[in-house]
Amino acid sequence: MCGAAGEVRLDNQAPDVAAVAAMAETMEPRGPDASGVWSQGRVALGHRRLKIIDLSQAGAQPMVDAELGLTIAWNGCIYNYEALRDELAGHGYRFFSQSDTEVLLKAYHHWGDRFVDRLYGMFAFAITERDSGRVLLGRDRLGIKPLYISEDSHRIRFASSLPALLAGGGVDTRIDPIALHHYLTFHSVVPAPRTILCGVRKLSPGTLLAIEPDGKRREITYWAPDFSRRTDRSDWSERDWEDAVLESLRAAVKRRLVADVPVGCLLSGGVDSSLIVGLLAEAGQHGLKTFSIGFESVGGVKGDEFVYSDIVAERFDTDHHQIRIDTARMLPALQGAIGAMSEPMVSHDCVAFYLLSQEVAKHVKVVQSGQGADEVFAGYHWYPPMAEPDAASVDGSVARYRGAFFDRDHDGVAALLADDRLSGRDDPSLSFVAEHFAQPGAQTGVDRALRLDTTVMLVDDPVKRVDNMTMAWGLEGRVPFLDHDLVELAATCPPELKTAHGGKGVLKEAARQVIPAEVIDRPKGYFPVPALTHLEGPYLEMVRDALYAPQAKERGLFRPEAVERLLADPNGRLTPLRGNELWQIGLLELWLQQHGITGPAA
Repeated sequence: MCGAAGEVRLDNQAPDVAAVAAMAETMEPRGPDASGVWSQGRVALGHRRLKIIDLSQAGAQPMVDAELGLTIAWNGCIYNYEALRDELAGHGYRFFSQSDTEVLLKAYHHWGDRFVDRLYGMFAFAITERDSGRVLLGRDRLGIKPLYISEDSHRIRFASSLPALLAGGGVDTRIDPIALHHYLTFHSVVPAPRTILCGVRKLSPGTLLAIEPDGKRREITYWAPDFSRRTDRSDWSERDWEDAVLESLRAAVKRRLVADVPVGCLLSGGVDSSLIVGLLAEAGQHGLKTFSIGFESVGGVKGDEFVYSDIVAERFDTDHHQIRIDTARMLPALQGAIGAMSEPMVSHDCVAFYLLSQEVAKHVKVVQSGQGADEVFAGYHWYPPMAEPDAASVDGSVARYRGAFFDRDHDGVAALLADDRLSGRDDPSLSFVAEHFAQPGAQTGVDRALRLDTTVMLVDDPVKRVDNMTMAWGLEGRVPFLDHDLVELAATCPPELKTAHGGKGVLKEAARQVIPAEVIDRPKGYFPVPALTHLEGPYLEMVRDALYAPQAKERGLFRPEAVERLLADPNGRLTPLRGNELWQIGLLELWLQQHGITGPAA
């Protein structure tokens, strides 16, 4: 896991190596172990390295294969690289390192662009051909690894984080009005390819972007899950599905053990992380390091779930670490977490993950984590209503999803935003969902919602949170529930098996073969962060200061009377998913200001 950056010129000029080096340098926390910059012809690449596989200098990046005429800079991990290496060696390729990086170069050379079909892993890469100047950018199927892009008529730049692009300069930092509408509707999610800034886009998951020698761009979607039922599984019983899910997850967990450093596990005490720990123990991981976080209780809100994580740690005899965070650490950590965000994210889990990662990085460089199970196996409360008769049609399922998931309707967005900030009279967020639901490959309301959440909402909320907050401390997070084999299997599972037993039914029943029942049958939990549940004291002052700052007034995003109304009753306005409306707009301003984004919004 690392940070990659680069520039491709479109005007026959030499690339700005200093800008690429500056972009890479901002990502030092992502790759604290080594750095490198390379330039040839119209392309420059920069890299920060976190050493996980092949710890020697032979695995350094940008990696040049002079024999093949290829260079790569990338971020991620290829879990099946050893098998691919053996296959490529059988085709006559000679290897000079033990790294997965070199395997990518040889695989691209041998199989062409669709080498990505053979990869199990998480990745965002840039591969350039020495002789032609062609560049291929690619992102993994579930968007676990980010790739941000900015361009003008002279050049295209890309990086593993949005702030890295800002460090290179020349970015249009006006606010994208449609992205802003999405942010205020989807609790801060801005679906790819947009970001909150007009001048930055992100490569969509499961997508390749070829920059040809003549400057033409070609985008290819190489993967999309099918949420239809399969005839060869039509006679499967509930137990057949449970066994298939468990076997697929077992393989996913084993794949994510590949490393030349120890691999630990984040253990919240919920079903998902507990099942990963159980399967790791089953795979022979003795003395597995596990980590749980807890906060001071505030105002009667309990700040930890140690009772459940302790049950699992004791059952599987892990080397367990309870990390207790006192309230005094929260405020400075909040500023650090906002600084680590590639895009503004309102979830309170961000600061929990940031602090957890800070402590975990003192013990290991790689952890497995349970994100994704709720979206893949229907763990959220808005999925069962999607099975109601009135949600059978596309229009009906859009209406149901809007009622359960949207923070506010179009009128609600209009009431917050200054007149000139609105994206028009139409509702772009509602249109986005409607178009997504109308695509073929999902016939039921539940399937449509799960496909949207798995391929869009998951990518730009929990998955991005894991990447940003772990990478802030040079920690690699691996997410077995987003193994594409498992996602493809779960997509074909009948929705009623997933929504059963209060959500994640098929997964919970499968888990009974591995973990204690008291962890499975407990109430659904989350990362409790009591100090952020209610905005008061220094947290409220931080938000107030951000919204009244000169930069906010110059930007002019929100109606002054709307801001005043929210500040007058800071905890009185909650979204349907219990998000704080004031925190949502305050966090956006805090993020913009912390990343030095100033000037009018448009």
